[in-house]
Amino acid sequence: MDECTKFIFSLKAVDHKRAPLVLMREVLALLDNPHNKLRIIHVAGSNGKGSTVNALREMLQHANYKVGAFTSPHLERVNERITINGKPISDQHFLAYFNKLAQIIEQHYNGDFPSFFEVVTLIMFQYFADEGIDIALIEAGLGGRLDATNVVTPLLAIITTISLEHTAFLGDTFAKVAAEKAGIIKEGIPVIVGVHNQEALAVITETAMQQQAPCFVLGQDFTVTTSLQGVDGQRFTYQMGNKLMTDIALKMAGSHQIDNASLAITAMLTLREKNAITVTDQAIRQALQGAQWAGRFEQWQDYIVLDGAHNSEGTTALIQTLKEVYPNYHYHFVYAALADKDHATSIALMDAVAASIAFTQIGLPNAMSAKSLAQLSTNAKKSDNENWQATISMLLRKRQPTDIIVITGSLYFIAEVRQWLQEVKE
Repeated sequence: MDECTKFIFSLKAVDHKRAPLVLMREVLALLDNPHNKLRIIHVAGSNGKGSTVNALREMLQHANYKVGAFTSPHLERVNERITINGKPISDQHFLAYFNKLAQIIEQHYNGDFPSFFEVVTLIMFQYFADEGIDIALIEAGLGGRLDATNVVTPLLAIITTISLEHTAFLGDTFAKVAAEKAGIIKEGIPVIVGVHNQEALAVITETAMQQQAPCFVLGQDFTVTTSLQGVDGQRFTYQMGNKLMTDIALKMAGSHQIDNASLAITAMLTLREKNAITVTDQAIRQALQGAQWAGRFEQWQDYIVLDGAHNSEGTTALIQTLKEVYPNYHYHFVYAALADKDHATSIALMDAVAASIAFTQIGLPNAMSAKSLAQLSTNAKKSDNENWQATISMLLRKRQPTDIIVITGSLYFIAEVRQWLQEVKE
């Protein structure tokens, strides 16, 4: 498995010049089109995809469905991206499907492999089809319109949020990014939208209208109001038309997580209305009461918060949640990130509330250096150190009772820190 993982990680999308989605459709046809055997909810967006998929999975599992989920990135092993009822695909299954795919690539494409994400997507489709799952929750990787997952005709689509990310690929305006995400909207297929930015929302609703797709927008067609916010969770009220659900308990912290939960609720109610699924209000409530998602405002002992806020929208949500859950604490940030994001905006947001901010880096080729990140900060208590273990250890030694250590940035960074914290704990 290690040899396979090392190989697929080496596959870069930029190395392949084929027209978008052409190879995906060709290879899927050679595999007898496993994606056409699945009932799918397709999820795109800049932030909140993972949390929304997790809420959907919990709801459907509480209703006794066999649920496949395809998410990214992984925190520790690539297998985590492909799960059935929360259990990752086994090494044995992963290798078997990879070898089947490799044989096709050797025979039909002279061994010229597609990208890492395309390979994992093709493995996922085969696995879910063979395992006979009831419903697949499929998260788009990058964008939507040209994403490897956008070969499906789903039961329903969800677009969570829009922010300026991957601008080299998706465009440098909210409208351009939204147009790429809106590419998952199919003719006549309902779409649930959590986007607040008006420029982006206009593009999405126009696309839905063109596709004659029923469109349900947060804040317009359904609403949420927070009734309680605390360290151990929060409560909110949901309403869509005559449907009112009060005092819903949500384990995950932050008002943005209420938005994500509302997208999942709306998806369930919409599919229930179409008789596509059978999910009770009780199953929805029980699911949200226990659902949690690693690396998203994840609270550890010693007042450590891990959050993969990898763009400015995510950082805004993180800071808002810190103020809601820990209003009277001092925030000490540790930040490491990759070089493909708008770090200046995120760092400015942290500078405004940080008691201190320590910049560090991870051992990936596209990681931004600690010094380069620190140069973007104006915080009086900024520092930089390539060794993140030493940085976090020092903060833990110096931590006062009213200090919160906030470890944030790339999810790859969060994954490494989680593993390290677990080893230290054990």
